[in-house]
Amino acid sequence: MATSHDHTALVTGASSGIGYELAKLFAQDGINLVLVARRKELLEKIKADFEPRYGIRVECIDLDLSISSKVQELYQLCQAHKLKIDYLVNNAGYGAYGAVTQADPAVYENMLTLNIVTLTTLTTLFVKEMVQRRFGRILNIGSLAAFQSLPNLAAYGASKTYVMHFTEGLHAELKGTGVTATVLNPGLTETGFVERADMGRSAQAQRTMLQADAVARAGYRGMMRGKLNIVPGWQNRILAFTAGVTPSRKLLLAVSSFVMREAGKRR
Repeated sequence: MATSHDHTALVTGASSGIGYELAKLFAQDGINLVLVARRKELLEKIKADFEPRYGIRVECIDLDLSISSKVQELYQLCQAHKLKIDYLVNNAGYGAYGAVTQADPAVYENMLTLNIVTLTTLTTLFVKEMVQRRFGRILNIGSLAAFQSLPNLAAYGASKTYVMHFTEGLHAELKGTGVTATVLNPGLTETGFVERADMGRSAQAQRTMLQADAVARAGYRGMMRGKLNIVPGWQNRILAFTAGVTPSRKLLLAVSSFVMREAGKRR
């Protein structure tokens, strides 16, 4: 896909995993990048690689977006440097694995701020300018967990349900504006998510982990086409469809409880 070098994509959580793979896809299409993550040294390595290889401009911004004030700081930095954002990828986020009865409330607060508040605020700030220009693409990274309640991932799953519903509502609001909103809902993917969520062998026991580059390609294609909801992997699509058509929320919870319990036995 040949794309104008006047276009710029902002990718949060861009230093590794799905965020990095999405940044690479933009770069391959000649789209300039604003990369945001906590680890500046990793961002600078990506910049040193991408700029000469793809002939694009890469701006690196090291911020912890789980701190609410940093979101406005990021927007103001883009304004100050006259960075016109045509593509917004809200990828930054993480999960916390374990029972609610044993959880640290501070971890939940931090996770929900990043997964929900940061995503919503960045979308709200940048979408206005996109609509004014009558062009823009927004990709929010959700999760297969958005389709059903998951014991031991209760707060994380709920946060991703919000991401899915928020994006779907926004997608409908943007009809006819030239701007689209897409939600990418992958299952378990080989990124740093499993380690940060402390899922350990419970994740490995499910044996359905996808590769980050394949997930990124599915999301990228869907975003560029203005699609609404992308679920990579045929097994995951079946699970998402089943969750959508099963009438009993109680049955869904029983099934997910069984799956998580069996995974726990293999730890």
